[in-house]
Amino acid sequence: MLRCLCKFREPEIIEPLMPSIKACLEHRHAYVRKNAAMVLYHVHKYFGQNLTPDGAEVMQQFLTGETEVGSRRNAFLMLLNEAEVNAIEYLRAHAHGLDRFGDGFALLVLELTRKVCRRDPSNKSQFVPILFQLLNASSAAVSYEAAWTLASLSSSPTAVRAAATTYTSILCTQSDNNVKLIVLERLSEVKSRHPRVLAELLMDMLRVLSSPNIDICRRTLEVAMGLVSSRNIEEIAQVLRREIMRTRQLDMEQSLEYRRLLVTSMHVCAMRFPEVASSIVDAVIEFLGHDGATDVILVIRSVLQRYVPLREGILRKLLVSFDNIQAPPVLATALWVVGEYLEGADVVSGFDQIISCLGSQAFIDQEACSPTSKAEGSLAPLRKTLVLSDGTYATQPAQTDPGRWDSEPGTLRHHVCKGDIFLGTVAAGTLTKLACKVLRVHGATASISKKCQSLTLAACCNLHKLASSVALQSADISSGSGLQDTIESTAKPGDSAADLMERLVFFVHVLLDPSLGAFHAHFLQDNKVSFEQCLSLSRSNTPFQIDVSAVEADTSTRHFQPDELILWRQLRQSEHNNANWELCDVGDLAHATGLNEVTDPYGVRLKHMYQLTGFSDPVYAETCVIVHDYDIIMEILVINRTSATLTNLTLELATLGDLRLVERPQVVTLGPVDQLALRANIKVSSTETGHIFGTIVYENSSSAEKSYINLNSIHLDIMDYIRPAYCADAEFRHMWAEFEWENKVAVATSIPSLSHFLSHIVESTNMRCLTPRSSSDETSNFLAANLYAKSIFGEDALVNVSIEKKDDADGKLSGYIRIRSKTQGIALSLGDRVTAVQRAQRNA
Repeated sequence: MLRCLCKFREPEIIEPLMPSIKACLEHRHAYVRKNAAMVLYHVHKYFGQNLTPDGAEVMQQFLTGETEVGSRRNAFLMLLNEAEVNAIEYLRAHAHGLDRFGDGFALLVLELTRKVCRRDPSNKSQFVPILFQLLNASSAAVSYEAAWTLASLSSSPTAVRAAATTYTSILCTQSDNNVKLIVLERLSEVKSRHPRVLAELLMDMLRVLSSPNIDICRRTLEVAMGLVSSRNIEEIAQVLRREIMRTRQLDMEQSLEYRRLLVTSMHVCAMRFPEVASSIVDAVIEFLGHDGATDVILVIRSVLQRYVPLREGILRKLLVSFDNIQAPPVLATALWVVGEYLEGADVVSGFDQIISCLGSQAFIDQEACSPTSKAEGSLAPLRKTLVLSDGTYATQPAQTDPGRWDSEPGTLRHHVCKGDIFLGTVAAGTLTKLACKVLRVHGATASISKKCQSLTLAACCNLHKLASSVALQSADISSGSGLQDTIESTAKPGDSAADLMERLVFFVHVLLDPSLGAFHAHFLQDNKVSFEQCLSLSRSNTPFQIDVSAVEADTSTRHFQPDELILWRQLRQSEHNNANWELCDVGDLAHATGLNEVTDPYGVRLKHMYQLTGFSDPVYAETCVIVHDYDIIMEILVINRTSATLTNLTLELATLGDLRLVERPQVVTLGPVDQLALRANIKVSSTETGHIFGTIVYENSSSAEKSYINLNSIHLDIMDYIRPAYCADAEFRHMWAEFEWENKVAVATSIPSLSHFLSHIVESTNMRCLTPRSSSDETSNFLAANLYAKSIFGEDALVNVSIEKKDDADGKLSGYIRIRSKTQGIALSLGDRVTAVQRAQRNA
């Protein structure tokens, strides 16, 4: 019965029952007392002094003598909302025993704290001891809310440190993955404002890496990499080395991806702190023969380029581990590294190591691949009999290739014999560079120089024969000879064989032509110079670099109201001079300087203003659409332009797309030439373009005639959900190969410049360009760039821009913009956005 009375809004029903309701406050059952307190709260809320003039005093007296947790919580809820002064007095009297009052009561205390302190910041010192007490609550929800309240009310290092410690404790003790992700987001916010304070708790935060969830590990590493400094780099590197060694026996979800995250983090640490670069390379070099070796060899390559003193030791370890490398891309990068950075006495040993892996014999059987053997049909297709699934017999052509020499699987020679001519060409280039270095040290007449030259020339000749054979077989297949392609290569051998053979001929000229002796220095040094420029551009794009000038510019353009109050902390009363005084000083200084102010320039709101009805309609309506993460708030202004009273005016809204109307505008009555502000709340569930439409329905008070006005539809752009983000090139390629939804948009624009068109696309789509743009002068007619963004829902958006400037088309740009994502909505919506901005530019 008491619970039912909470729903009644008729005072004539409730008034006779008031004595009984107050009598229930003294009932022997706690359940009855709890609901009686809630009824008294609702009566006082809706009817005020008419039915319960002494409601606050009755509830405070009831709260003083009550011991049950639920009843005490409901009573304090009434004081919080209806008699705030009495709630503060009760809280001040019982501040030291809040741990006995239950979690619900503690959450109400935190709500009261935020409500009072935001209205009057001078009261913060009264609630600081209570907040520190609630930080140690047994309930994780209470501790989390207390930490969030303390961090939002004060910017003092003491308060931030206490809040961050509580966050870290919740992060390491809670088993729910959703809770951990929420806490990591809070820690990320603390990091953006107080990185030095949070750096003290970095080691405790890294304990969460033991979680089997890859999303938690990824988010933890993202937060941690922004807190690494020279003070804690040794400890961080030790943790990362321990974790990457643990991935060998790790049986967790997506173990390979976790190892890739660790290698990427170690790469960042090695580039920023030379003192740990050697130990990091020692830890990751053991994984050259495992999955994810591509990231490992990139770490080694960057360290060798940047830290010259470490080259000798790292290259020796790389040569020792050379036999364990099996992936062709990793082998190619390792060969390039050896050819570029190997110096001194190790050049000869490195040369012998590569020759032993490549082999000195030919890669094909010359007799089997000779024209005479082909004429005799040595490569003619054979026929073999197969048994089909239905039991019948069939014949299938098969080809034997005696030109392929067997080798141990996974080795350098094995990949070359299987048809990977590109890898063989890289090996030939490395041998050529090492031979040039031997010539420079020992001279052209030395026996070791002649040996290196002869072995390199033999390798180039054998690779040239292999490339010629592959090109010939590709030509036979394209002409319809019927032979099957037995060259197992990821590349198209017929298309690239000509270019590779040209490079092999160039290597031979470098070794045999005496006139190219002066060219050796450029041949050995230019690659390292270009790679250093690439690394410098990559470092400028890393997300861990903070643009101090941008931060200063942002803080210097804040706006203030002319009548805004100024709080002088020197003029405060002396009663606040206690241990908690400093907790309030920093917050007041931040408020005075505007660091904590969230300004919304008037022009930004104008961009989101939409006119819903015409100026000649009886009812004029316009709205301001505010997109805030998962919520869309519509602030609607309705104006009655007639001289009659409009009753039962209803704003009926509907949505199209993944939008859900949560809060509908209430039914109102508008007087003549009156206006009213309404509010609607819409939930967003995915990053897709949506539409909001509806009608205004009202009745004329004089004629009771119902009228309808159709509203203009509101188009919600995907740009409201997209945020620029950063990812590594390897991660971009991995996601590009994994995502299945693709939208291909043809380029049609009047912009004549390649770089200007790319800048226009980046600004219009709110994405980040991952491809370094070294200079604005256009020396090429081609441009290819990768763009990346992330939605507020954590969805990835990948864009590849490939354009060409054709001279035969009046200098117009042509090409395609390819969009890939995991969901169809982003691909389609972002494609529509690109098409729209191109059309607008063309019309302009």
